[in-house]
Formats: sequence, C-alpha cells, structure tokens
Amino acid sequence: MKRAGLVLVSSTLLGILAGGVGSTAAPTPAATSEAAARVAPAVQVPPGNKVVERFYAKGVQTYTCTAGAWKGLEPAATLADRLGRAVGLHSRGPVWVSTVDGSAVEAAPVDGARSEVAGAVPELLLKAKSTRGSGVFAGVSYVQRLNTKGGLAPTGGCTEGAQTSVRYEALYTFSVPAL
Repeated sequence: MKRAGLVLVSSTLLGILAGGVGSTAAPTPAATSEAAARVAPAVQVPPGNKVVERFYAKGVQTYTCTAGAWKGLEPAATLADRLGRAVGLHSRGPVWVSTVDGSAVEAAPVDGARSEVAGAVPELLLKAKSTRGSGVFAGVSYVQRLNTKGGLAPTGGCTEGAQTSVRYEALYTFSVPAL
C-alpha cells in the first residue's frame, strides 16, 4: 500500500514538473508565433507599434451575480515567459504587473476591437492608459488578449451576490511605439 501511494505521488510530481496539471508552462515559441500569425483583423495592433513581449496566462475570470445574471468582476492570472517561468500577474483594472521588476501597465478595451472565440472569452485589443516603472511594461502602448481558452461566464440564472471563477488561458502580447 505504501509503495502504491509513493508511485502515485511520484507520478503526479513528475507530471507537474513536465508541464502537466497545475503548471504555468508556456507554449513553445513556435506555438506562440503561430498564434500571432492568426490575429483577427479586429484586434490587430495599429501600425506604428511593435510587439516586444508575449506572455502566456493561466488563471480565472471571476463573475458575480447582479440582477439575476453573471457579470464580469475581475481576472486573476499568472503570466509566464516562453520558458514557463512566472514573470507577472494580471488582475482587475485590467492591470499587468511584472513580478521581476515591478513595472506595470493598465489598459482599457478599444471600442469594437474584439474577436469572438467559440467556447472562450473573446480576443481583445486594449490601449494602455498608464504605465509604471522602467522594466518590461515601461512604455507599453497596446495589449492584445489572444488565443483564449475557457473563461466564459456560466449560463443560466444565479443567486444575487454569488461569485464564481472560471478557468481560462490566453496569450497576452505587449506592444510599444516603433521608433
């Protein structure tokens, strides 16, 4: 019995270390480039800007019940670099904060700049409202939410004030003005 438990624990740990359940592992660089190549026209970054960072996010979209319907409250996600290392956090605002250098960007959706995704939150183009620090998010002009999976609000009725969180994944790109 002890041996079976040890094998199960060892297998689970190996799965996590190899990028399995609960991992923040990022997609391969090829997958990231491939996703960037398929950007819908509605969420393209305007000319005069260039993508400088791509981070893969895993987390939740949290919803609250208001007037009998689920309304978006906030995201909570960890950003990972192309090697799967956690490098930032994404939260209400929306805001992205680097856990490496403390820099941050707050952005707002660009009107009409969204692309619906079956079974997932839409892809979005967001324009920076403010940035902080001199690190990775310094000078960011636009943020794209691409390659989304999951995160949709539950369907059906709900009890006033209830909250629920739905897992989601996305690729976030960060652009700066091209010089």
